[in-house]
Amino acid sequence: MLKPVLAIRYDHAPVPVRSDLPEAHTQAWQRLAAPGTWWTGAQRVAIAAEARAAADCGLCRERKASLSSGAAVGRHASVSDLPEAAVEAIHRISSDPGRLSKRWFDALASQGLGDAAYVELVGVVSTLVSIDAFCRAIGVPPHPVSVPEPGEPTRARPADVADLGAWVAMRSGGHPNVLRALSLVPAEVANLRELGAVHYVGIDELVSLGAGGRALDRGQMELLAGRVYALRECFY
Repeated sequence: MLKPVLAIRYDHAPVPVRSDLPEAHTQAWQRLAAPGTWWTGAQRVAIAAEARAAADCGLCRERKASLSSGAAVGRHASVSDLPEAAVEAIHRISSDPGRLSKRWFDALASQGLGDAAYVELVGVVSTLVSIDAFCRAIGVPPHPVSVPEPGEPTRARPADVADLGAWVAMRSGGHPNVLRALSLVPAEVANLRELGAVHYVGIDELVSLGAGGRALDRGQMELLAGRVYALRECFY
């Protein structure tokens, strides 16, 4: 069982915040610091720290400004003792996700970053980035990451995953592709679903085009989402 962490609150925010958002963020922050499937709690906290460090990394800035992401060489401004392949993955996913390639992914694998460990890393970075972006949007400082929980990762690999043409094995059906991409590590699917339900709408409401009780109607949501996807160079 996860130990309780200091509850995230937005009472000091310059705009009103729905009560379900701090509750979901508290739970996500708690999971972030707990042992995962392939990374320990300390390693997951280190992944979060590296994701934040990417914003001030000289190599990341140089690569982002280059016509080719491979044109700039050097070392990342790392803030942890994570393996070099993991640091490269975290910084690139955080700073230049629109130009990731299968060749790049295969190079990480050849350096020892396993496919399931990579998927969990993506989940942790996604959690950190989404909540940090929320804080910036409402004008509050980012939350300090919780103290890591002790314990070992479960290292449980699902038996019902297969090569379906993606970079990593995944489950067939049952979820939109953005979630299926993480299905090699089911815990990360659950984490992203819970955050998505409060930041956007629940999976069950996607087809109905309902607003889920939000202040914006669904058309306004999709207009904003489309603009953000374009700015972030999202594949979808």
